[in-house]
Formats: sequence, structure tokens, C-alpha cells
Amino acid sequence: MSEGQAVYELDDLAPLVHQAALNPHLGEDDFNQICYASKYFELGGLCTFLHRLISARKILGKTSKTKLISVISFPFGDMPHLLKLEQAKWAIEHGAEELDVVPNFDKITKRDINSFAEELSEICSLGVPVRAILDIPNLNPNSLEVCINASLEAGVYGLQTGNGFGRSLSPKDIKNLVSVTRNSCQIKAVGGLHTIEKALEVIYAGASLIGTSQGLDLIRLFRNKKT
Repeated sequence: MSEGQAVYELDDLAPLVHQAALNPHLGEDDFNQICYASKYFELGGLCTFLHRLISARKILGKTSKTKLISVISFPFGDMPHLLKLEQAKWAIEHGAEELDVVPNFDKITKRDINSFAEELSEICSLGVPVRAILDIPNLNPNSLEVCINASLEAGVYGLQTGNGFGRSLSPKDIKNLVSVTRNSCQIKAVGGLHTIEKALEVIYAGASLIGTSQGLDLIRLFRNKKT
């Protein structure tokens, strides 16, 4: 299937896009513009850091179709459990509607699966949808499957392929996740999705959502091709 054919088979890309605003050097004016544009184009989500939540919530308002998402313990998950839990609580209190959480991969290395799952379970109990951010580039197949199963048992709403660092995501990665999860949860694809072609490849491979810092540009290009 060519890129052009794929574009025309998809009605709209915007609801499937989570715009990432995770550049620590992003100025306030630029961040605000991203928020306004995400709301205008009705993207599926806007994903950002804790300290940006209050500003983003004010701009998005209470009725925006764009969900406000906070990352927790991003990008590596190397934070004591209680601090991670407090981050999650603070995020919800200040407007986050969903959480993208980096779990504790050290627990997987040590084969302490119960602690890995319990941490996620406590965050899931706070009452908003939670995605566990996996680390596909650095997990061997067995560890990846352990992470997936433990995350699902903990009650996550979805899985995110990675933190955006490392190699680009491939359709094969998504197909593998779909196979392991048996389509039991949402899959958010992240990693090198800077063109419509790459975005559509992972969507047609089974991704529910895509997360990218180039989301607004992708929507503009997509809608231009549809007209």
C-alpha cells in the first residue's frame, strides 16, 4: 500500500496523535503555541512534564477533545516508588487526564516482578488511564514479554513502545506487541515517527496511537493530502 493510498483510507489522523511537548529547552511562548494548535486541530492528546500541566490545562480548557497527559518518572523510571506515586497524584490534581508512566526496569533485571507490577497497580488505582512506557530497544524478547504481562496484570490501560530515545520504531515492533497482548490493550507507538509514511505504517501494523514531537506538522501534511 502506498503512502497516498493509506492516507485516503484513514478519515482523520488527529485523534490518533499525541503531541509530545517534552523538550526541556522549549520556551514558554513556543509551548503555549503547541497547546493552542493541539486544541485547534483536536489532537488526541498533548503529553508534557509536570511543571507544564497548569499552563496547558488553562489553554486546553475543560471541554477540549485533546487529553492532557503527564509523563511520570520520565524518561528512565529511576525514581523511588513513593516519589513516583506522589508525582502521579500531583499530576492528576493539576489537570492530567492520563498518565504515561515509566516503570522500574531494575525490578525486571532483578526478577522482582511483583514489585514491578505493584508499583504500576498503585498508580492505576488513582483513577485515570495509565500507559506503561516500555523500552523496546533495550529489552530482550523474554524481558519484554515479562514487562508486558506484569503491566497488564497491574491494570494499565495501554502500553507505550518507548521513551523516544534510541532507534526508530518499526511495524514489526508493533506487530510483536499486538501478538503478545492479543489486542487486549491500547498500544501507543513512539520513536522516529516524523513522517506520514512512518506514522501510517505503525498504525496499519496495529498501533492505536502515535506519540511524536512532530504531530502538528503531520496533521497539516495529512490534511493537505486529503484535500
